[in-house]
Amino acid sequence: MSIGKQDLRIWIINLPSATTRRSNMTARLDRLGLDYEIFDAIDGHKRFEEFRPQVDTKRYERDMGQRLLPGKVGCYFSHLSVWNVLAASNAKVGLILEDDVVFHDDFIVALDTALAGADHWDLLRLNSTRARFPIAQGSLGNYRLNAYLGRSTGNGCYLVHRDVAKRLLPRLENMKLAFEYEIGQFFEHKYNFLGLEPFPSHIDDGGLSQITGRNNQYLSKITNWRRIGHFVFKASNYANRFLFLLRNKSLLGHSEQLMPQVRH
Repeated sequence: MSIGKQDLRIWIINLPSATTRRSNMTARLDRLGLDYEIFDAIDGHKRFEEFRPQVDTKRYERDMGQRLLPGKVGCYFSHLSVWNVLAASNAKVGLILEDDVVFHDDFIVALDTALAGADHWDLLRLNSTRARFPIAQGSLGNYRLNAYLGRSTGNGCYLVHRDVAKRLLPRLENMKLAFEYEIGQFFEHKYNFLGLEPFPSHIDDGGLSQITGRNNQYLSKITNWRRIGHFVFKASNYANRFLFLLRNKSLLGHSEQLMPQVRH
């Protein structure tokens, strides 16, 4: 199944108060000639009590090894809300963007390549803050499709099939983990979670996160023996990723060319 831009909808998740980020992102997308929609992000500080019943704080802090921040809640339910819009739309695929993405010169080629090879992934990261122990699953033109034995994190720029979002939404309506970690539970959600490398974009927030502050100043880790649950969670994730990739014959990797290079 080859998908084109006519099958794609693009959303930028942005807090209305973050006007500089909004103008920067719209200018970048305008230069690329892409149509997009702005989704007003959920402000976790202002709406924390509204979403509290949908958050398992105890499990979050045990597994994530850190205190729950209102910004994490806002981030989670912002992405989930966009997924709901995608699921109700006629688009086959959504490109979800946060408001601090920098696009590389090859981004349009990479996007067209990813869409042309849409049969080979369910959710595809086009950048990542962490992508450990990649395992090639084949090539799309000049790009590698990678699975990850280690953690792959970052919500900044990713593609997701509408049907996949629709299937997963009931499982995600209650927050147990940060969103980037939840969608990385591919072994639990049973879907093809990959990254397109070399990544055609990256994140640049100028060192000032809207969630964790400058240099993670608001991040508070659970300490001492209470971090045991976090380490158990990390270890079990490695084991589960290993077993899932093994069962799906993905662990040893694949080098074949899955489709020719997209030319512009």
